[in-house]
Amino acid sequence: MKKIGFLSFGHWSPSPQSQTRSARDALLQSIDLAVAAEELGADGAYFRVHHFARQLASPFPLLAAVGAKTSRIEIGTAVIDMRYENPLYMAEDAGAADLISGGRLQLGISRGSPEQVIDGWRYFGYAPEEGQSDADMARQHTEVFLRVLKGEGFAQPNPRPMFPNPPGLLRLEPHSEGLRERIWWGSASNATAVWAAQQGMNLQSSTLKEDETGEPFHVQQAKQIRRYREAWKEAGHSHEPRVSASRSIFALVDDRDRAYFGQGKDSDQIGIIDNMRAIFGRSYAAEPDRLVEELKADEAIAEADTLLLTVPNQLGVEYNTHVIEAILKHVAPGLGWR
Repeated sequence: MKKIGFLSFGHWSPSPQSQTRSARDALLQSIDLAVAAEELGADGAYFRVHHFARQLASPFPLLAAVGAKTSRIEIGTAVIDMRYENPLYMAEDAGAADLISGGRLQLGISRGSPEQVIDGWRYFGYAPEEGQSDADMARQHTEVFLRVLKGEGFAQPNPRPMFPNPPGLLRLEPHSEGLRERIWWGSASNATAVWAAQQGMNLQSSTLKEDETGEPFHVQQAKQIRRYREAWKEAGHSHEPRVSASRSIFALVDDRDRAYFGQGKDSDQIGIIDNMRAIFGRSYAAEPDRLVEELKADEAIAEADTLLLTVPNQLGVEYNTHVIEAILKHVAPGLGWR
């Protein structure tokens, strides 16, 4: 068995070819798709966060709305860029969204990816300290966020408060018990996967990774996951970690599928991101029987307990519901995932 969810980047465009033409469309359709995915029996609804872009950017109102409209499906991000975040305010928002959902939040965070503007986090009021990189700043924000999620008091109470305080130092409210163990780190390298394990975070590994060995993407990603699990064991954490892998997978079951994805690329790609040589994982698009055989050979998917299907959200809720249903109905049983 494997948990299967969708991952939406929440693109919107005023183009007549887009079914998602405004920010309002992107938000409301994200809620509708999560509801539809839950009805299909999918396990997760995840959303990407990008700033200064025509994409989803403010996750917590969306996560809270999805939590209020659904009852079972996991709700998450993949990922929130921690360079932009006030970790204390974020902990309050995350606690509130998790309580609304009944403890279903699976929050993916990371250093982030290249953004639409240069050093966009500076416009949000953040800058690395002397001798720090922006990645160091993201990890520093993360460490504070994880610490306050534990729910321990740290703030000195006012001796003359407006309302009575409980005894001792005060913690952030609202606090959601158990959320600390449902934080994931989006990792693009083996080293940051090890760091995530040491910090007690679950691992999200996407369709992009630092090309560290020159091997096929799925082989490198599988090695990253194994190294993460080894580091987790070495750290001595008391609970089992979770690992997700993201993929673009389309079962070609009708003419629309073939028109949209029948001519897609079926090989890894190499590129340069932030001066890093990166490898981008292939997309999968084939008839269901062939798709089952191709996916059996993907070592990283086999290692992960959760699969996130990237969806083309601008094609609309109805079509993306079809994409998810095709995987659940025609592909997952053949792989033993259902």
